[in-house]
Amino acid sequence: MVAVAVQPPKGRDTAVPDLTFPDGLRADGLPAALSDTRRLAAVGATGLLDSGPEDAFEDLVQLAATVSGCARAFITLVDDTRSYRKACVGVSAHSVAERQSPVNESFCYFLVGLAGEPFVVEDAVRDPRTSGHPSVATMKIGAWAGFPILGPAGEVLGSMCVIDDAPHAWQPAELGTLATMARAVSNEINLRTSLATAQDALTAATGLARSLQDSLLPPVLRTVPGLEAAASYLPAAGGTTVVGDFYDLFHAKGPWWCTVMGDVCGKGTEAAKVTALARYTLRAEATQHLSPATVFEHLNSALIDQRKGERFLTAVYATFRVTSGGIAGRLCTAGHPPALIRRADGRIQQVGRQGSFLGVLPEARLTDVRFRLAPGDALLLYTDGATEARARRTAVSGARPQFGEDALAAALSGCRDLDAAGIVAHLGELLAEHSGDWASDDTALLALRVPPRS
Repeated sequence: MVAVAVQPPKGRDTAVPDLTFPDGLRADGLPAALSDTRRLAAVGATGLLDSGPEDAFEDLVQLAATVSGCARAFITLVDDTRSYRKACVGVSAHSVAERQSPVNESFCYFLVGLAGEPFVVEDAVRDPRTSGHPSVATMKIGAWAGFPILGPAGEVLGSMCVIDDAPHAWQPAELGTLATMARAVSNEINLRTSLATAQDALTAATGLARSLQDSLLPPVLRTVPGLEAAASYLPAAGGTTVVGDFYDLFHAKGPWWCTVMGDVCGKGTEAAKVTALARYTLRAEATQHLSPATVFEHLNSALIDQRKGERFLTAVYATFRVTSGGIAGRLCTAGHPPALIRRADGRIQQVGRQGSFLGVLPEARLTDVRFRLAPGDALLLYTDGATEARARRTAVSGARPQFGEDALAAALSGCRDLDAAGIVAHLGELLAEHSGDWASDDTALLALRVPPRS
């Protein structure tokens, strides 16, 4: 860094002795620091250039004018070509055009060029640093005192300054108060910038999380001839992390199809890794084994080998084929809520024998259970977000009862004449109504239905 003696900017005809700018000068004679890219980025990040007046800043300049006894006070942001008065007292400046001026017509560039050091002038006409400045006469500057507004990394964004029409012998108390108010302006701006950055980061993280979650779910369920299928994924309210709920419907081999619903313990990237491992292992093993329990055993081994038991999951898995009378298949549950069958007449049956979590012990306890669906019957798979959905707390009652297994069964029983998509939509509406659209956990639903004969 080389200290360069100040040369008078264009329009000035007097030298400025005893004043140097550490970063030197631009071709127009103004401080080179005005064009520093990092400083300009920090100024732009404030979002305050060309913005209108705000009470937070207007109150501070009014206070600055009062404590200094000056008629004019400003909060000014400075880019490479202009000074923009974000707040001002003592001048009429309503429009954006009235609030800005070329940078060489403002004393604020002194603060930028001096790397944030205060700039105080008691007699602008006699002070050799400012006597030839074009604004001394046009703005009737008798005295000027300015303190830097600093960005989060110390970038000089502009100044907090006061102007007296006449020469002014600045008192230490006045200057101390102005310095404090300049720090207050800096803190206000930096707090806003940090908040905006955090909000942008949160928005980006939420979008990435949901994109990753969506990538672990089939975008469209496969069409199974002679069968209706529908699914939904209901994210928890305010959720920003990837969770382990997943479902799938795919062809295995020959006439056989498979469907699965799973829930990985935990959230975040590690849960997503387990979800991906589970989903693709299930698809690979389904082409080799028609027994859901056998497929789960292979998945259990893969989880222990690759994840070392650090994460477990629950799942329900069914292999089935379409028959002349509906569908016939086998189903296995691994630590997961049982599947529900809604018969055409509204009766509800649970399907599945409770099995072991997957990814915990080398030997899992798993059992296949046979099931059939006749025309008009439907099979529902779900994660525990459905049964454990809690009502929102109200002023009337602090209780937050869960939706519960009985309510889910009753809701499914009431889905008369609804197809698979209608069943999923109806259950989703009831869960949203129960929780007041504030689900405490992500919820996945999948329904298979044999169309009734016409």
